[in-house]
Amino acid sequence: MASVPRQLSLDLIPLPDLPDPPSAVRPSADGLPPERRILLAGETYAYRLRRARRRTIGFQIDDRGLTVSAPRWVSLRDIETAIVEKERWIRTRLDQWRQWRARRKLPQVRFCDGGTLPYLGVQITLRLRGDLRASELVCTAGGDPPSEPATPDELRLALPPQAAEAQIRDAVQTWLKAEAQRVLGSRLRELALRNGVTYTSWALSSARSRWGSCCADGRIRLNWRLIHFPLSMIDYVVAHELAHRKELNHGPEFWRQVGRLLPGFEVARDRIRNEDLSALPF
Repeated sequence: MASVPRQLSLDLIPLPDLPDPPSAVRPSADGLPPERRILLAGETYAYRLRRARRRTIGFQIDDRGLTVSAPRWVSLRDIETAIVEKERWIRTRLDQWRQWRARRKLPQVRFCDGGTLPYLGVQITLRLRGDLRASELVCTAGGDPPSEPATPDELRLALPPQAAEAQIRDAVQTWLKAEAQRVLGSRLRELALRNGVTYTSWALSSARSRWGSCCADGRIRLNWRLIHFPLSMIDYVVAHELAHRKELNHGPEFWRQVGRLLPGFEVARDRIRNEDLSALPF
């Protein structure tokens, strides 16, 4: 299931490799490929070049801008020629992405005591507790009305009050991934068992371009970041991937399978289509 970033590939004829000129590179301090610049229609655009084991040049537009993935044997000259050839597509996609992002209210997470974080569709508050041996999710108030079960609203991290932001971030991410393993695995097993669908294995994914995937051999992957969203949206992604066990496409029969697995899935589908996976806190 693809998110907003899209990828386009071009088939190229192998040419002798040429070294990349160092003057074209701006150093990167964030672990991403170095940033380069190119002139398109009189305007300077930044892009990142990633050398990869692939046979084609790929273009990806996301919150970091334009990333170009290319085989190692393709020269920089030919890569930039391909960029110029796709100038209209690139400029249009970049403009669409900026406009779309401007309309989105992106979650802002402060990794400190008192910061808030989305978890299963609700906001939970981060608290630092050096007296704890392990992080725990707790309820600080009763249900409303009192007869209703309370909703967990506070994540207490086993960290001292003076913990650095990076420590807090790492502790939160570790806890969220463990929760994703538990919750997503439970929803997958329940939906599969209830509907008589089998799969060979499943694992968490950290992809930045899709919520889930299903291979022809029955291996399913679910993005751990789904743990930020309500169970209804998690169940839709799970049903979507399970439906691929019958139909490895998105034709009419595929959607009938999704409806059989999860009646009324349309609301959750429309909601998740409007979510920006790359804009989540991690």
